Amino acid sequence: MTRRLSVAERHAADEKNLTLAEIAAQSKWSQFLVEQAVYAYGLANDTFSANDMRDVLPELGHGFVGAAFSALRGGGVIVTTGRLVPSTSPATKGHGIHVWRLTAKGHAIAAERRAARAERAA
Repeated sequence: MTRRLSVAERHAADEKNLTLAEIAAQSKWSQFLVEQAVYAYGLANDTFSANDMRDVLPELGHGFVGAAFSALRGGGVIVTTGRLVPSTSPATKGHGIHVWRLTAKGHAIAAERRAARAERAA
């Protein structure tokens, strides 16, 4: 027998589902910005976190950087180092967030994009 959700639990679930729908509805441009920031930051630094991305990206909407990181991880572009750092987002109250690094695949994609950009500029 499944437990019935209380009114408060149903509202929380509805709000969570709405937030996930909003994240999924973000434009391809926002996704591209996060990806480019990850590639640029990953080439210039050994490791990075969402804190670093928030410092260089425009406001992208609640949770989108985390969703983009999950997609990049799923695509084999980034991997966690196993370290956590405190989040600098006031909404998270300093909870731990992962520290990431580019994988060999991520470095290859970033290098290809950088070379293509340099070729277009020449």
